[in-house]
Amino acid sequence: MTPPPSSRRRNAEAPARPRARKLGSVRRSQLVTTYGVGAMIAIDNESFIVAGLDSWNIADAPEIFERRLARVLGVKSFHLPPAPDPDRGNDGVRVRRFPDFYSCPKCNVLQPYGDFNCLPGSARCSDCHEDLVPSRFVLACDDGHIEDFPYWKWSHRGYERPSRFCGGTLSLRTDGNTASLRSVVVTCTCGVPDVSMEGAFRVKALRDLGIRCEGRRPWLYGAKAQPCTRHPRAMQRGSSSAWHPVMRSALSIPPWGEGVLALIEREKLIGAPEEVIRWHFTQRPGLLKRAGVTVEEVIGCAHEIDADNSAPNDDGGAPLDPHAVLRKEEYDRLCRGNPEHRTSDWQPFVCERPEGDLSPVHELGLSDSMLVKRLREVRALEGFTRGVAPLEAAPDQRLAELHLSPDINWLPAIEVKGEGVFLRLDGDRLRQWETQATVIAHSEQIRRNHLALIKERTPANPARTRALASPVSPRFVLLHTLSHILINEWSLDGGYPASALRERLYASDVMAGILIYTATSDSAGSLGGIVAQGSPERLAATLRSALVRASWCSNDPLCMESGASGVDSVNLAACHACVLLPETSCELNNSFMDRALLIGAPSGEVPGYFQHA
Repeated sequence: MTPPPSSRRRNAEAPARPRARKLGSVRRSQLVTTYGVGAMIAIDNESFIVAGLDSWNIADAPEIFERRLARVLGVKSFHLPPAPDPDRGNDGVRVRRFPDFYSCPKCNVLQPYGDFNCLPGSARCSDCHEDLVPSRFVLACDDGHIEDFPYWKWSHRGYERPSRFCGGTLSLRTDGNTASLRSVVVTCTCGVPDVSMEGAFRVKALRDLGIRCEGRRPWLYGAKAQPCTRHPRAMQRGSSSAWHPVMRSALSIPPWGEGVLALIEREKLIGAPEEVIRWHFTQRPGLLKRAGVTVEEVIGCAHEIDADNSAPNDDGGAPLDPHAVLRKEEYDRLCRGNPEHRTSDWQPFVCERPEGDLSPVHELGLSDSMLVKRLREVRALEGFTRGVAPLEAAPDQRLAELHLSPDINWLPAIEVKGEGVFLRLDGDRLRQWETQATVIAHSEQIRRNHLALIKERTPANPARTRALASPVSPRFVLLHTLSHILINEWSLDGGYPASALRERLYASDVMAGILIYTATSDSAGSLGGIVAQGSPERLAATLRSALVRASWCSNDPLCMESGASGVDSVNLAACHACVLLPETSCELNNSFMDRALLIGAPSGEVPGYFQHA
């Protein structure tokens, strides 16, 4: 990671930009999931914010192909975050210094970094020769804006001129032996009384001082402040609330990624004229031979892609959610399967039915199970938010920008490969269960809590609030809870840590399935351990064991009788002692779960789908 230059190159004759200083390094995957654009990162005794995509040099960054996801997100391609390569002059991902305020632990002076007159490449107080400490506190709003905490206004509150023009110098010290904000004291040499940071995290306290969100976006070079009506809130610089990535993902399913389509993608021939395609394979005839296709087949397929791109996206009816369409395509392919082809090309998706008698699985309420022996998932960073986590019903409602340039038509992404097991519930049995009045009334508690949360988080736009809809239904809650108890069980039987397993839900009026898979870039990869859990005999035994384990929680009866649980009160009988998972495993932030819909309520009023399994 390197800081951006103070000025950009204006034209071809302008001097080359100076080589930036290397500050540190992180894994490429972390630049999408943990330290993406707009996230703060601490390096030694300094703090920086990852700069926008328009500062990334992706000339040598590998391109990732996933046509379906690219169309949904409105981009042409994806790229891995660039890695530094001094031989080619590529300095990797750039960062900008943030927050600007630093303090000296010896003289306690609190001021902007530039006022310390530090030596180049050093963050040390010029008077005390001590390492500086970046400000612990920042100010951010739910729309992604972020800025330094207004120490001058906070310390001069109640005075006519609450600004830095008082002529004094701020200092920050810690009094007492406690870690509370009352012990953090801000002092000004102009003579105003000392003020502690107690109460700084209350939105009302900031609003009473006239502190508003200034709409600053320090991760974007040259970005002007935006008008913002949100009330900002103070937060710790290292708080998990300071940056929430909004990720979108897709499985690579046929026909993309195989045969002639894979060849067109790899050679970047989508949208190329016929003469360019012929010339390309004239220069590299071995490509056609290895793929077993002719140039005419490539041209015909390229024309079909162009026609598909230019076709209208709707038929005049209600607009379809593109992400729901993407999931439906995956669900249909998982149901049909895709056997392995004995070809030289690598197959990104192999899905087959297990051998053996499926009757034990059918007796439990599952209609089918599929062994996904090979899968490829592409995860792209669409944007980010700050403050409260984005709503599951509409995670893109308040995304902060990743760049300012209109010429950028790509997003940072990573690809992971793994394996999994796909399970589908019995449609007839499911419909009979989910239409019972007691089941509907029970899940309606979660739905009401979720709708109240949506209304609370979108008060400024009633029209937008009415447009949002909760996905909660008996089917949705059942599938999500089932996925969690199976992941917990397989983490014990399959040898994988729960954090290495992920879920993918397929829940709608026409879908009722879950995919549990391992798709991770670390050592807990795909060695057949999860696929082995999908054999009919083992799957039936595992499901029975998981249901028995879910029938009792160490927090019962409080857990089972809870009317609302979880961070946002959108769970019922679900806690960390029974069904909650690591956040990396759940795609819904551990929300919308209830054990009672699996095994039934102890009172017998709510029948569970697997109650008689």
